[in-house]
Amino acid sequence: MFTGIVETIGTVFRLVEHDDSSSGGSGTSLTISSCASILTDAHLGDSISINGTCLTVTEFSKDDFKVGVSPETLRRTNLGSLKEGSSVNLERAVSASTRMGGHFVQGHVDTIAVVAETREDGNAITFRLRPREKSVLRYIVEKGYVTLDGASLTVTAVDDEEGWWEVMMIAYTQEKVVMGKKRKGDDVNVEVDMVGKYVEKSVSAYFEGSGASGGAMLEKMVQRLVDQRLQSANKS
Repeated sequence: MFTGIVETIGTVFRLVEHDDSSSGGSGTSLTISSCASILTDAHLGDSISINGTCLTVTEFSKDDFKVGVSPETLRRTNLGSLKEGSSVNLERAVSASTRMGGHFVQGHVDTIAVVAETREDGNAITFRLRPREKSVLRYIVEKGYVTLDGASLTVTAVDDEEGWWEVMMIAYTQEKVVMGKKRKGDDVNVEVDMVGKYVEKSVSAYFEGSGASGGAMLEKMVQRLVDQRLQSANKS
């Protein structure tokens, strides 16, 4: 579990394709350097979020660590497009003393989004993103949370019909996360707020469990709201 508050930006020092020993298959191993600040309490088997993807430490030294990336992860995230020298967001898993500055982040990427547009607003930048799978838009709401490359950000606008949402990044954040340097056409890892998924599943299960009466119950709820609005309008 993570918070979406990026601790530091690391650098891909070494990338080895088809490294069976580290990835557990025909995946890739990544050695991430320039990150001594998050390795002071590191242990083999620890989870570290790399661009929002939860991965397991297989080796580490004072300044760098190594992880294996499976073929499935390479397909589902933007880690497959990394090269030696690429910058990546890094965050250690939460501890009992961690401040919850962001929101609950699992490190399980739901889809990739493309930066469709960037707009400067003073020293801030607005990013418009289009997801590979439009179905994730039902979990993205204005003023809600979304995780982009592992960074917890606030949604400023959503358009379900056109299939995009926007976030705004202040100057400070631009310097602290890799997305600050991304521009139109770049890929971004996306993890939606898990709360939306649980709510959707709970509501669906409730109505499905009601059998044939589920639709009738929903209709009653809607009718009650309509009646209340009409009564309020008549009084005024």
